[in-house]
Amino acid sequence: MATPIQPSVRYYRRGKTRVLWVPTIANKAAPTRAELDAGTALEGETGAMSGWQTSSATVPTAALGSRFTSTVPGEITAADSSLTFWASADGDDVRSLLVREARGFVVWMDEGDVPEQTMDVFQVQVTSQAKVREMDAAAQIMCQFAIVSEPAENVAIPAAAGG
Repeated sequence: MATPIQPSVRYYRRGKTRVLWVPTIANKAAPTRAELDAGTALEGETGAMSGWQTSSATVPTAALGSRFTSTVPGEITAADSSLTFWASADGDDVRSLLVREARGFVVWMDEGDVPEQTMDVFQVQVTSQAKVREMDAAAQIMCQFAIVSEPAENVAIPAAAGG
């Protein structure tokens, strides 16, 4: 009999997930604690998110000797991605941090900032700061991002210095 997959320890994302804006990371496959600590925590003002995942296409590999067309892995792409933040009535909000054309890294720590858990590191460029205007909703700013290189996924979170 096959061994079952390990049961998951399910969790609720809000209050647990951390998302950081980090201006500089030398090696996105192994960010240092100092680089992460130099970032800005965004989760406290994040009201919505979209995208932030990769997908892979397949390429058909037909052969004359068979009617079956097999496939091989093809291009890897990232979904259009955005973060939506709460706007401040005095204008002192995410607009001063994530300015259009800014380059940096969005780091997702889905299970929290816990050493040896994993994170995903997306190298990005801010493409827009759209003001979300709705009649009966709190004001928001949606920042959209171009993902400029293949994300580093499931990277171990480093321990705190001296920890």
